[in-house]
Amino acid sequence: MNNGAAAIILEGVNKSFGDTQALRDLNLAAPAGRITGLLGPNGAGKTTALEICAGLHPPTSGHVEVLGSNPWQANASHRARVGVMLQSGGIWSGASAEQSVTHVARLYQNPIDPGHLLRKVHLDHVGRTPYRRLSGGEQQRVKLACAVVGRPKLVILDEPSSGLDPATRRDIWQLIRGLREAGTTVVLSTHALEEAEELSDWIVIVDQGQCVASGTTSDLTSDPDSQTLRFRASAHLNRTALLRALPTGFELAEDTPGQYRLSGSEISPTIIASVTAWCAEQGVLAAEMTVSRRNLEQVFMEVTAHTKQVTP
Repeated sequence: MNNGAAAIILEGVNKSFGDTQALRDLNLAAPAGRITGLLGPNGAGKTTALEICAGLHPPTSGHVEVLGSNPWQANASHRARVGVMLQSGGIWSGASAEQSVTHVARLYQNPIDPGHLLRKVHLDHVGRTPYRRLSGGEQQRVKLACAVVGRPKLVILDEPSSGLDPATRRDIWQLIRGLREAGTTVVLSTHALEEAEELSDWIVIVDQGQCVASGTTSDLTSDPDSQTLRFRASAHLNRTALLRALPTGFELAEDTPGQYRLSGSEISPTIIASVTAWCAEQGVLAAEMTVSRRNLEQVFMEVTAHTKQVTP
């Protein structure tokens, strides 16, 4: 990506907390006016990177530029252009949803009408309920409303759909798309690969404090010759023995016990028959077989393969 069109630029950024190094020479760019999805396993450094971009922490070293300024040294006018929703904190527990959003709105010159925004995120029916008495999903929506009420040029969202039911999640996705349509840059940290694929124009995958992959979904999944066979069988099969029964060039992973993923060149009917026959020889039934092209989940698993995670 051309950094000249980037709303956020991180170059060689390191961040340590005592003996713990959260970021290691992190390079990251988020295109202006687009949605950037930030992915990574737990503990990868995503939240630390977002907090540095929001000006909540200075980097230990490296270059950070957000909307053309160093966020740690930025003035009030810069901060007014950045809306932030973090995983925790930021809302007084005794304030109602209506009070919280209205208070934040009064800090801006041209905010969105709080009542309209509360209806948009389906909080108008609990507008007078104290924050601490709201459900987890409702609390998420209060934080999201506070992040966008000031019409910022950049919105930083850390797990915005966590705890939401499917219908509300789709409504929040529409709100995020609307921000992009209005010219707002959105940086979205999420563990949900479906959410990243659905919303993101640009994807950055971080692992152990470093950027391990970036590009559009199409860029990252562009290998036309790679296919994946997924199937269910008994847990902990002898994968080495199964691969010996197949031509070279395939890899076999057990993502969770009993859930297998065979990837490589074209998955032909002969390959499927070989897998089925080998399993039958072991007295095992191979079931729920599906064949698909390389997707974002597969890319994620490949580039973070050394990190022991059950789910991304």
